[in-house]
Amino acid sequence: MRSLRHLNKYFWKYKWRLILGILFAVSSTYFGIYVAILVRKATDFMTHAVANHYSFEVTARELLEYGLLILGTTIISGFLMFLMRQAIIVMSRHIEYDLKNEIFAHYQSLDMAFYRRNNTGDMMNRISEDVSRVRMYIGPAVMYFASTLATIVLVAATMTGVNAMLSTYVLLPLPILVVVIYFVSDLINKLSNSVQEQLSGLSTIAQESFSGIRVLKAYAQEESSGNSFARESGLYRKKYLGLTMTEALFSPFILLLIGISTVLTIYIGGKQAIDRQISYGNIVEFIIYVGKLTWPVAALGWVTSLVQRAAASQTRINEFLNTTTSIIPLKIGSQPVVVPEEGKVARASFPPSGELEGALEFQNVTFVYPDSGIKAMDNISFKVPAGQSLAIIGKTGSGKSSVAALICRLYDVTEGKILVDGKDLKDCDLSLLRRQIGYVPQDTFLFSDTVAGNISFGVHSEPHAPNPELIEQAAKDAGIEGEILRFPDKYKTMIGERGITLSGGQKQRIAIARAIIGSPRILIFDDCLSAVDTETEAEILGNLRNVMRDKTTILISHRVSTVKDASHIIALNNGKIEEEGSHQQLMDKKGFYYELYQMQLAEEQKGNS
Repeated sequence: MRSLRHLNKYFWKYKWRLILGILFAVSSTYFGIYVAILVRKATDFMTHAVANHYSFEVTARELLEYGLLILGTTIISGFLMFLMRQAIIVMSRHIEYDLKNEIFAHYQSLDMAFYRRNNTGDMMNRISEDVSRVRMYIGPAVMYFASTLATIVLVAATMTGVNAMLSTYVLLPLPILVVVIYFVSDLINKLSNSVQEQLSGLSTIAQESFSGIRVLKAYAQEESSGNSFARESGLYRKKYLGLTMTEALFSPFILLLIGISTVLTIYIGGKQAIDRQISYGNIVEFIIYVGKLTWPVAALGWVTSLVQRAAASQTRINEFLNTTTSIIPLKIGSQPVVVPEEGKVARASFPPSGELEGALEFQNVTFVYPDSGIKAMDNISFKVPAGQSLAIIGKTGSGKSSVAALICRLYDVTEGKILVDGKDLKDCDLSLLRRQIGYVPQDTFLFSDTVAGNISFGVHSEPHAPNPELIEQAAKDAGIEGEILRFPDKYKTMIGERGITLSGGQKQRIAIARAIIGSPRILIFDDCLSAVDTETEAEILGNLRNVMRDKTTILISHRVSTVKDASHIIALNNGKIEEEGSHQQLMDKKGFYYELYQMQLAEEQKGNS
């Protein structure tokens, strides 16, 4: 139950719904018990009527009154039960909504290292399946527990008031039930944990198979993928059947104990009635009480199962909610912002107007990926004045993309500093910084939306609805407008998941349009023209010159043709700056850059031939 303490804040938030639900549960139980009292009185009346030879009219009238009272009491009990469900079940839906939003918001606050460590299927399973299991605890489990507890307490008190000795025999099996629940619940908890972990693995396989369906089909791996899914699905079925078997044995055992109580009621009650210690109506009354205890006590097993499953799921949820990010965002304001891990106090570096100049400087920056331990950058220093451009070139794995990730503060540097407008990047308002960066990553990602929706995503407004002229101009500057106009619905054409309906070059150019539409102060193009030919690349770069004017631009590429017109070029090799200068200066050195140029020129000539 310790893991479920996280939900206490939500119970407090909706405390009035919870309190009303419990009151309705107690009230509904009270009227339900009163039905048994009315049945006892009706039975005793019939006994007296038969013994004293009451007339048919008197007997019928009296029984009709009892019947109407029983019907009215039952209707009131049912209506109060309806109100109980409205209060508690509706509360559970509100908490489910809040909990999903909390998890989703926390996911978005975590750094990239978290997403490298955890797979998408597992994260989706925790925010969907696990939260659904937690809701079953918040709603049905709490509701039935309140109803069960009220029933047991009120029935036990009423039975004891009628006949203490008979009540003792009737309630005798309950302590055995408590012991059984204690031991079985622990087993159910362990089995539930195992089932949820297996389900996460199953979700991951399905998610990866559907996301990579083109690769899967290209390599004719449908059968292999299906076999893998069937194998994991079989394990899930086996584990779930084990859990179901445990629960299936639990419920009949509870019903057996209830049956024993009924037998004891009839046997002991019958002897006492013969001895005239109780009336025959009391026997009927006690049988009804045992019947009323049947479902609540039997529900204890089900409620226990729900609680244990919820505890297992909430443990998995808490595992992610307790994960902290190493990227501590600072917010604009006059009040100082405390950095929890370091205990330092820092103020936001930029004015509330949100204007950046865009000057960038790397001071002896070393970066090691926290999840893999790979050193991507080693003591790198360079400056980019505001409004100027810098090109970075290098082979695969040289650390080019790490520069972009560090400027966007997707990671923090291991050593050294990154300055923006002369201020440490860690002292900048993170949201403001990212809003003024137009970033086109190497791995282009598009949403399942229209072409216009994907381009307008780069405008930081809610909803994303810039005027059509801005969207069209951004598409024109990115060199994609002509192809968009040939689409069936032009800018309203729907793009498939991850841009699956587009070519690599089309996806890259739409991503460029998305980056430039918001007129950011800093532009970062990370090898975003690798999927287009050199002629299209030259056209796009020509269009972008006007966009890049007066903006700080970082142009990252592995192709010399992309960066050769830049005023300043840095050549990276194994995380270090190998050379830097203009294209001509680097060519004159006949070093690393020259060799890279000659190698690519030879490959291009070979391809043309």
